[in-house]
Amino acid sequence: MKIWLNGGLQDLDSARVSVLDHGLTVGDGIFETVKSVEGRPFALTRHLARLARSARGLGLPEPDLDEVRRACEAVLEANPLPLGRLRITYTGGLSPLGSDRGDQGTTLVVALGEAPRRPDATAVITVPWTRNERGALTGLKTTSYAENVVALARAHEQGASEALFANTVGQLCEGTGSNVFVVLDGEIHTPPVASGCLAGITRELAVEWTGARESDLPLDVLDRADEIFLTSTLRDVQAVHRVDGRQLPDAPGPVTSKAMRVFDERVADDLDP
Repeated sequence: MKIWLNGGLQDLDSARVSVLDHGLTVGDGIFETVKSVEGRPFALTRHLARLARSARGLGLPEPDLDEVRRACEAVLEANPLPLGRLRITYTGGLSPLGSDRGDQGTTLVVALGEAPRRPDATAVITVPWTRNERGALTGLKTTSYAENVVALARAHEQGASEALFANTVGQLCEGTGSNVFVVLDGEIHTPPVASGCLAGITRELAVEWTGARESDLPLDVLDRADEIFLTSTLRDVQAVHRVDGRQLPDAPGPVTSKAMRVFDERVADDLDP
């Protein structure tokens, strides 16, 4: 396996980042996960635009997006996979212990792993912790992911693949690594970015391609929604068949099935929409 580290390809076993990298010591970094299909990245232009937005929001130097694109191409060429998870990580680089950044430059890593095809439907749980819709990192895809690690571990303990959060005012927000959509009376709704959720790339495309409405939704909408589905880079559009103790036995329902079909058709037409 070859990865890209700070300017070139390296063997995975020999690639090294300093133990004093700010991404490790304080989580001062950003990342993107990009799906690859037969060696070609999906929606890379949108992912790179969000990478740049996250860097600006975190106060990191602007990443060289041409270099990042070259790195992605090199890693994909060096590691042929039918379906892959391409991970772009960009951190504050070598820094002193503490919150202050150093002046040694940033760290860029691009790695690739094999990704299994997701099932058409999955189970989710809700968790008691909240997303802070007014936090300094809200809307940024940062490496400060421990909150998600804890919530996802609880989901796995309860036989689910995802955990859903409300925000501080009790509105439905997002999953640990996904956005959530609900169907009410035949209409598709998803929380707005103002709820504190990440502006997911797949979410953005699903809204564009299905006509979903951005709506403020109470968390208990999950108790009465006709259908529920998740979107993310590796889930695409995935139906939910259980939320906590509530079963949705016919998942994917008709609206979700249509959304899945539309998404697959549009992806087949254009890998960089």
